[in-house]
Amino acid sequence: MQKRIVAVAAVAALLFTSSVLAAGKISADKGKELFNDPKLGNSKNESSCTSCHADGKGLEKAGENKKLTKLINNCLVTQMEGEKIDGRTASMRSLKVYIKSFNQ
Repeated sequence: MQKRIVAVAAVAALLFTSSVLAAGKISADKGKELFNDPKLGNSKNESSCTSCHADGKGLEKAGENKKLTKLINNCLVTQMEGEKIDGRTASMRSLKVYIKSFNQ
């Protein structure tokens, strides 16, 4: 019984460590990189966020929106023909940090 508890604890620790490492770092620089990356959407149409929002045009107040994740995903799916990004990922959080920088 004790060996089983130790094994379960070891697996839990490994999963926790893996998820922390996979989370990545969150930064405006990473957000800017993603904002300009056509691979974020569908690489076939080669559009990026900056295709419609050069230098953050039109996003000056977007960072104040409580539904920013939903707005970003809407653009990714409809305009860029890509896939949604989970709001908890470092990628989405970095995009949000970068977009919020347009408010300044």
